[in-house]
Amino acid sequence: MENMPPPPVPPSKHPEGFDGIEPTAQMLGRFQPWHEGHTALFERILETEAKQVCILIRHMPIDDNNPLQPHEVGKYIEDALKVKGYTQFKDFVIMIVPNIINISYGRDVGYTFTKHDLGEEIHSISATKIRAENEKNIQNE
Repeated sequence: MENMPPPPVPPSKHPEGFDGIEPTAQMLGRFQPWHEGHTALFERILETEAKQVCILIRHMPIDDNNPLQPHEVGKYIEDALKVKGYTQFKDFVIMIVPNIINISYGRDVGYTFTKHDLGEEIHSISATKIRAENEKNIQNE
């Protein structure tokens, strides 16, 4: 591996406008499914933290808690944000990442962790309840 050349550096700016050099916020999650709480957080991030968001979808084993493949999750996210007027590769990018279970750092590394209080109504949205309701609707068809 020591003789391998480094991978090419991708261009930093997408034609739609997303610029990899600009300050960017990250959302990491399973998003099974993406719901209004996630959208509210996304919008809060754009209002307060950064002008663009990198949404990282954890690649999870398929089970009752994770019924969707990561590419399906990505499509749901893209569709939900498009309805709200946001554009992929301009306002956000979506990446599928490994099943990240920990984010570690050892010193001041140039970024922060921010927890947003979106109010009780938003915090009470439960993907578990949404999945159960979806399953119930499928069984009743």
